[in-house]
Amino acid sequence: MTNTLRFPPADPAVAAARFAAELSSEADPDDVVRDLGAGDTAGFRLVETRGAEAFARARIPGALHLPHWEVDEDATAGWDRDLVYVCYCESAECNAATKGALRLSRLGFRVKRLAGGIRAWQAAGYPVESGPVGDSPVGGGPVGGDRAGGGDGLHGAGCAC
Repeated sequence: MTNTLRFPPADPAVAAARFAAELSSEADPDDVVRDLGAGDTAGFRLVETRGAEAFARARIPGALHLPHWEVDEDATAGWDRDLVYVCYCESAECNAATKGALRLSRLGFRVKRLAGGIRAWQAAGYPVESGPVGDSPVGGGPVGGDRAGGGDGLHGAGCAC
């Protein structure tokens, strides 16, 4: 038996349900950049879930900034509950977007995660902004930099959250 087929494939209905669930919770950078380029962002907002230093280094134009550890009812009090919030972080090896999306969904928001994070976005050659955090929208209260004790916010597999 081949390595590829060592585990039998799922029944087509099971596979369809799994892949539909994956697509319902993840957004592809190519789809997002096409929407941004067309000015068609009705229905969604991007949310950067890394710390302030990472956000200042590179962010997707127009993204809100709300580090995942600051997501709460106060920080999201003015957010539109009819929108879908697409969370992103550093990369597929980082889970800040997952943590942010989890916290937002627990607050009743509809969410997706941007596949591959900002690294996949940049690898595809898509535009980024940089500069002080004050130059971009912030999702909630003031942003006080990376987590206490986090230094430059770098840990794990190159994660800048």
